[in-house]
Amino acid sequence: MKRLLLTLALLIICTPSYSESLIELRIPCKVGSEVTAMMPSGETVKIGTVEMIPVKTNWPAYTASKWAAPSSVCASAVNAVHLLVRVEEGRGRIISLVPSVTVAPAAVQGAFFSLGMPAGTGIFGAFAPLTGSRVTVESEGVEHELDDVPLEGDTLVIRSGLPENAPYYMADIENRPGGRVIVHGREGSRVIARVMRPVKGVGRFGGSIYQNRGRIRASHSGVIDVATSPRDTVGGIQIMPLKHALTSPEMANAWLLTQWMIIAPLPGMPDLEGNAPLFKNAFVPGAQLGDKLPDMWSHYGRRPLVLCRRNGGNWERLPEVSGRVDDGLRDVTHLRLYFPSWNEPAGN
Repeated sequence: MKRLLLTLALLIICTPSYSESLIELRIPCKVGSEVTAMMPSGETVKIGTVEMIPVKTNWPAYTASKWAAPSSVCASAVNAVHLLVRVEEGRGRIISLVPSVTVAPAAVQGAFFSLGMPAGTGIFGAFAPLTGSRVTVESEGVEHELDDVPLEGDTLVIRSGLPENAPYYMADIENRPGGRVIVHGREGSRVIARVMRPVKGVGRFGGSIYQNRGRIRASHSGVIDVATSPRDTVGGIQIMPLKHALTSPEMANAWLLTQWMIIAPLPGMPDLEGNAPLFKNAFVPGAQLGDKLPDMWSHYGRRPLVLCRRNGGNWERLPEVSGRVDDGLRDVTHLRLYFPSWNEPAGN
């Protein structure tokens, strides 16, 4: 009883305030079961099947997972969704969701659900949860936080929507040293960060093979990954906050190569890692291939685009660049990232 009361209290305290725009994802811990998404309208959509269930957790996970909240989504991508169980000795312990056919280096054998849906679709596409979305486990009709491997017969529940405190439309980035990172929203525009190191090239980020040009490949508490190549080819860039670039061993190349942009918080402001508006409750891969959300606006609004300006010109699509091309974006002077939206702008 004490555990139940504590769990309910934690859920009330930790769960963000959501509007009615909410997707509830349900992943049964049973092979052959259906994966479903319940829409804000109450409609339930079948989006795949469970092909394998986890038997353990993954520790130590990738470094940036530690900046998420326990029992929440710590990464949302076309090739994996990672769920933070807790942080131990400064490293995250996670469980992953992966498509049945994928490249997902951060997921280790035995520590993931394998789901029967193509990479870049379903939970990895139109129905992808925002980073920071709460994760619970439903066991015999009672929900508790994700604190270990779900048992067979349990159901993993992920609730994801647009929080009421995320009133942003887009983020503009001046791609130069000292360039401003500006977010625009209902209450106007404000500078939230500065560019420490601009992006000039394109790299071979594996998961980009499952996403289209100018779309979000992955978003987590320490990275925004954007595809620059068509689906079925590899090419992309990454935007990361300063602390991640300085303290994460796997990010040492970000200071040497041109495929990464590094941004820093303004003096006196909190670290960007794991915080809104860019690295929490921010971006999702969105619909592609056969994906279709029930509502037409959300189908397009939840697949945010990334545009650019070249040599200070008009906004346009990102140049199509595949593979590793160290100067592939040499003339890109500005980037614009659109936040996902449920509602038609006139209805906001």
